[in-house]
Amino acid sequence: QVQLVESGGGLVQAGGSLTLSCAASGRTLSTYAMGWFRQAPGKEREFVASISWGGAGTDYADSVKGRFTISRDNAKNTGYLQMNSLKTEDTAVYYCAARQISSMRTRTFSKGNEYPYWGQGTQVTVSS
Repeated sequence: QVQLVESGGGLVQAGGSLTLSCAASGRTLSTYAMGWFRQAPGKEREFVASISWGGAGTDYADSVKGRFTISRDNAKNTGYLQMNSLKTEDTAVYYCAARQISSMRTRTFSKGNEYPYWGQGTQVTVSS
């Protein structure tokens, strides 16, 4: 089984920064793409950012481009989402997701249904 565990969420004032981490474990994970999604109360899950195996390819939602940075450390099986200049509208539960890759190692995935593995989520609250 594959397990993803997010951490690093919390309460931050608008304009501040947070870094989220996603630790992956499980025998089935080898090479994998990773993504971050978020869901605000009463809203649908929303794509935030994604990264390819090796980190060469990245993709960001327009709403976070220039403020958020996705990265990964494959030796630690951990992904990261650095969030700067946070806004109140960034408030949501943030989820990391993983998709095993066999050949397309530079490709990113930006749709929720492209990821079979998900973490439990971590709450990010941005106050004004």
